[in-house]
Amino acid sequence: MATAEKILNLARGELGVKESPPFSNQVKYNTWYYNREVSGAAYPWCMVFVQWCFAQAGGEDLLPLRTASCGALMQAAKKAGLWVTKDFLPGDVVIYDFPGGGATDHTGIVEQVSPQSVVAIEGNTSLSGSQSDGGMVCRKSRNQSEIVGAVRPQYEKEEKPMDNTPSPAHKEGVEWAVKNGILTGDDSGDLKLSQNVTRQQLCTILFRFAKWKG
Repeated sequence: MATAEKILNLARGELGVKESPPFSNQVKYNTWYYNREVSGAAYPWCMVFVQWCFAQAGGEDLLPLRTASCGALMQAAKKAGLWVTKDFLPGDVVIYDFPGGGATDHTGIVEQVSPQSVVAIEGNTSLSGSQSDGGMVCRKSRNQSEIVGAVRPQYEKEEKPMDNTPSPAHKEGVEWAVKNGILTGDDSGDLKLSQNVTRQQLCTILFRFAKWKG
């Protein structure tokens, strides 16, 4: 399976891709999805772009349905228990409802999240024109109020390397602390040397040092 970052890296590489000719919906993502060249109003491609990104990254099975419809993916995600309506994360597939449109107007892959907005990579949008049929892959910032919800794929967890190698200036002290049981790692043995220390962790370190001193 693919990770969220792998999906996003692939989507980032598509920024700026446009349908040709303009207003035709003739674009490589539709050609891939329908297995032939298509054009016309019947072939909007924002969801097709999402499907293409997941497939190219080896994560096609992470989506609950192969579809060109935002509404169909939403319903499939709800049935599969993959639908969320808050606390969005990078890699979520958000579904938008823009004013004056249908109930599910547009989609994108979340790249960044803030309390009021998300930044997503979206197909078939534009920098300043139509936001749900603009003919281009763009990075867009959207208010969270425009989001109906999101599909939360069950991504493969990215393994992070253990942070167990001290810098030369601290090597002697770290090795002493580990040897004497003052500094210990988590269940996997990760010392997390570059992470901040909480107050409770500091208390534990001081307690172990006091025990060592007798």
